[in-house]
Amino acid sequence: MKSPLMYWLGLSLALVSPMTFGADQAVASRQSSYALMTPENKAMQDDPSLNPALFWVMDGRSLWQEKAGQKQVACASCHGDSGEKMRGVATHFPKIIHGKLQTLEGQINQCRVGQQQASPLAYESKELLALTVFVASQSKGLPIAIKQTPQNKGDLQQGQEFFNTKMGQLNLSCAQCHQERAGLKLGGSFIPQGHPTAYPIYRIEWQNLGSLQRRLRNCMSGVRAQQFEYGSLEMAQLELYLMWRARGMPLETPGVRP
Repeated sequence: MKSPLMYWLGLSLALVSPMTFGADQAVASRQSSYALMTPENKAMQDDPSLNPALFWVMDGRSLWQEKAGQKQVACASCHGDSGEKMRGVATHFPKIIHGKLQTLEGQINQCRVGQQQASPLAYESKELLALTVFVASQSKGLPIAIKQTPQNKGDLQQGQEFFNTKMGQLNLSCAQCHQERAGLKLGGSFIPQGHPTAYPIYRIEWQNLGSLQRRLRNCMSGVRAQQFEYGSLEMAQLELYLMWRARGMPLETPGVRP
């Protein structure tokens, strides 16, 4: 049985049709969900001595330099010990590589399989999260640089369709919460605009680091919809659209959220 709050939410949101994102006014008024956090949570993200995600960054640095696979080579063997050569890389993902839309996690696994002859790391595993946040943190402060190209146009359009399509037993779309009602409150908390500027993030609710794909699956579960699989094309397409939607905004990784 639906709770009164979820019934009301589903009923009221179902009356509103999806909007197409992309107007200059919408771009100009964008904000990270960082702006909605309490001063204490902002301080946790901003101060390296308080940010729990830094433990995963340090683990990622160690894994970066660790030899793996049948070839017994490390990420550092190709990309340098410090990871500085990765500066700017995360701002371009997801991207088309060899004709396939690839997320940053997917590309890390592709390098493991192809360059190290090692097994791919499981999604949401400590190792894959650590390597991903280590690489992404090299681009902290840089603007997200996703652009529409002839190569990614179809995937971008599909991601936009996912964003605007109602789903699940509650018959809600991403856009109905994170575009049409962004800034309003639900259950005492502000609804963010849904810009993925800080992933992987340490979420206080999780007491753990997590990927954007984990967060998206949480939302799908919340509206009682069939979740996209980790590493699926559908997940990559939705992530691509969300990153395009946040284009020009600074990357905050590693982020902290309630």
